[in-house]
Amino acid sequence: MRTTIEIKPEHRAELLELAANRGEKGFSSVVAEALDLYLESQASRTRAIRRALQLKGSLGVSEASVLRDRTAMIREEWR
Repeated sequence: MRTTIEIKPEHRAELLELAANRGEKGFSSVVAEALDLYLESQASRTRAIRRALQLKGSLGVSEASVLRDRTAMIREEWR
């Protein structure tokens, strides 16, 4: 399907260079590949969020407290 999008000149130049390195004249296949990767990453993110939300309430109060404390300790040491 043909469509029109606006891109920065520097993005166009990079897309053309990537396509040329593949031996292609245009950059449609490069954009299609990028869109596939982006859409899959967003779908994966959505699935991960849904799985995480399904866990809501699965820990007891004491387990949640221990997890919260350990997480805080890890975050503090990370900095």
